[in-house]
Amino acid sequence: MNPSTAPRHRRSRRDRLVDTAIFVLAAAFAFSMSLDRLDSAPLPPAWLFLLDQFAGALGCAALWLRRRWPVGLAVTLVALGAVFEMVAGPMLAALFSVAVHRRPRTSGTVFGLSVLSAIAFTWLRPEPDMPPLATLMLGLALQGAAAGWGLFVHHRRRLVLAQRDRAARMEIEARLRAEQAQHQVREAIAREIHDVLGHRLSLLSVHAGALEFNPGADPADVARAARVIRESAHQALQDLREVIGVLRAPTGEPSAPTRPGLSTLADLRELVAESGRAGMRVELCDDLGSHETVPERVGRTAYRVVQEALTNARKHAPGAGVRVRVTGAPGDGLTVEVVNDAPAAVGRDAGSGGGHGLTGLAERVTLAGGRLEHGSVDRGGWRVRASLPWPA
Repeated sequence: MNPSTAPRHRRSRRDRLVDTAIFVLAAAFAFSMSLDRLDSAPLPPAWLFLLDQFAGALGCAALWLRRRWPVGLAVTLVALGAVFEMVAGPMLAALFSVAVHRRPRTSGTVFGLSVLSAIAFTWLRPEPDMPPLATLMLGLALQGAAAGWGLFVHHRRRLVLAQRDRAARMEIEARLRAEQAQHQVREAIAREIHDVLGHRLSLLSVHAGALEFNPGADPADVARAARVIRESAHQALQDLREVIGVLRAPTGEPSAPTRPGLSTLADLRELVAESGRAGMRVELCDDLGSHETVPERVGRTAYRVVQEALTNARKHAPGAGVRVRVTGAPGDGLTVEVVNDAPAAVGRDAGSGGGHGLTGLAERVTLAGGRLEHGSVDRGGWRVRASLPWPA
């Protein structure tokens, strides 16, 4: 913000002190000039001396208006300074005020007028005991000092205001970054909850549906299904606590877990076995051999791809066979492909869902630097294929 365009406000105690000090200094300057004139010879005419003193007193009193009309007051005092020497003190204060409160171009123009005024005063009222050039140089030195000091204060204030604006902008940017980070954390929480709990809840749905549609089942089967439901519910709660705990943990803590849900490619066989215990026909083909060289982020993303694909197959293609294939090598990339056949029967959840799981999965794969493809295959099946980077 430019000081010249700053909104007016009530003068503070500091402003009053500054105004009082400038008035006292200008009055003291005019009084000293008056005493010096009385000691010099010859004296100017009495009427001119009285008029000079009146103009000096009027100029000092007008300094209380310097904050409201700095340019107009300065131009008026500069014009009077061409004739009356007692106006020199108020004129210097007015030059200082213009340089502080107005643009450098404006203060430069007023200073140029003061130079012309000094030349006119030297010509109209020459000093008897001082060469005209010396008188002119002394006046210009005083005027230049006042204007220069004012310009220094002006630029210093602009610098302070710029620093304040920069600090305010940095504060706003920091708040926006914090809000963005919070939004990203919320998205991460939603994504992890969907991935972790979607699989568990689909297992609960399968076993609960079996109990509902087979009320006369063998008690041992009912007890086994109830145990699976209880264990799955308990595991879902544990997974939820782990996910939220990891996402809430401050970054950089050595004790904070680095893998939400602790699920990587090493847990892929357990995931397939768990789906098999829920009644799915899942065939796993893992050509990787050792999973130790797979980057952690890539392995976690691959696990989520298989988990989401199995959950969707369980919901939308009940009774269908599913084939999971994991291939790749360092430098060639990691490929995960899940293909399910057409559903053997239409269940309660078939055809439901808004596709948000695949959308979130595509975002996850993209963040890992990979590419996700999905679509229907021959005979009513469905295929999900993810290509992930695996540096050499």
